[in-house]
Amino acid sequence: MTAAKTRKLFVNIPVRDLKRSVEFFTKLGFTFNPQFTDDKATCMIVSDEAFFMLLVDDRFKDFTTKQICDTSSHQEALFALSTASRAEVDQILETVIAGGGREAGEAKDHGFMYYRAFYDLDGHHWEVLFMEPSQVQS
Repeated sequence: MTAAKTRKLFVNIPVRDLKRSVEFFTKLGFTFNPQFTDDKATCMIVSDEAFFMLLVDDRFKDFTTKQICDTSSHQEALFALSTASRAEVDQILETVIAGGGREAGEAKDHGFMYYRAFYDLDGHHWEVLFMEPSQVQS
């Protein structure tokens, strides 16, 4: 397969309460595409090229024959998002905790990279990171 110069990424995740999830992620600064939103799903915009489809469990089941992961006891994936600064990493985690999310471990500082992790309202594991641009090779 030849890699396209620009691909869009759509990650689909199940959520128990769509309205509550939208409120949670809105507080973190995300917006949603109303064109792909109804009472069972919404499209959360991460960037021009990356999106998360938040699907209520019944709608998510339309796309798989497997059981939905029980995030209280199993890990389905780690979703990592970059930020513009260390301060933004910390600010996002403060907002997560205030909004009902849980921190997943302690902050990690590797000098060139700083990150923290959290579980959202449905137990999905997210990492928020800042990488020092001068330390990242192009």
